[in-house]
Amino acid sequence: MQVLITGAHGQVGDGLKRYLGDRGDYELTYLDRDDHPDYDTHVADVNDYDAIRPAFDGQDAVIHLAAYPTTDGTWEQIRDSNLHGTHNVLEAAADAGVSQFVFASSIHAAGMYEEEHAPELYELDFDLTVTHEDPERPDSYYGASKAFGEDWGRYFIECREYPEQFYAIRIASIREPPYDNPYGDAEKGVERGDWERGSHEYETQVKRLQGTWLSQRDWVQLVELCLADDELEFGIFFATSENERGWYDITHAKDVLGYEPQDQGEAWTEPPQDLVEHVENNREI
Repeated sequence: MQVLITGAHGQVGDGLKRYLGDRGDYELTYLDRDDHPDYDTHVADVNDYDAIRPAFDGQDAVIHLAAYPTTDGTWEQIRDSNLHGTHNVLEAAADAGVSQFVFASSIHAAGMYEEEHAPELYELDFDLTVTHEDPERPDSYYGASKAFGEDWGRYFIECREYPEQFYAIRIASIREPPYDNPYGDAEKGVERGDWERGSHEYETQVKRLQGTWLSQRDWVQLVELCLADDELEFGIFFATSENERGWYDITHAKDVLGYEPQDQGEAWTEPPQDLVEHVENNREI
């Protein structure tokens, strides 16, 4: 299967390259605005349609990751990378006749549910479940851009010949190793000097990530399930691991795609030793 990954060299693309790159089922093409010493890359910015268009020829699927990645984005940053860029990628996929489109959406398309209820939301006994059928509630330009991408994908499915299938995966919290665990954000704060291990701020970060963590291997599983599907035309799926604290519903992904998470946030009761050592070696004093 020929698969193009846009924004391949960012944090979300790391797991796809590591887990899928050596498998015979996929021939991956990487598109990114920056080159990479270890990966042959079509270097182009998604904001430039003519520059990215050749990379789509002959592809069976596109995994669209390229975007300004955080909620602090200004209108100009979000407009160029996330709005115009997503439009360009969809147009290029349509023009090239690409059948499948996997869109890296975000829980921030519904982020105001968290904003409204945090930090009480991070406790195990808090009663809230947000499903794919609940209204979009973006918490930022970034979140609104992800909601836009989902709606733009539905337009292409219903009004254009290609893509034929569109999957919006509302990613929660993916972290690169050694931070790929529920203690990752808390330990990053220790590394930066923002708080001490065991402080209230540290424990709050742990609780939040125990609810939103999407392990790299669970993320890759979801992508593979989308690529293997030949029935669904359009779908929106919240994406976390099997977290008891999670307030975003993943039963839809289980029922429709056959998602079986391998990891769970609450299974971790302390940070892994390799992460602690990494933080202590890089800690800002």
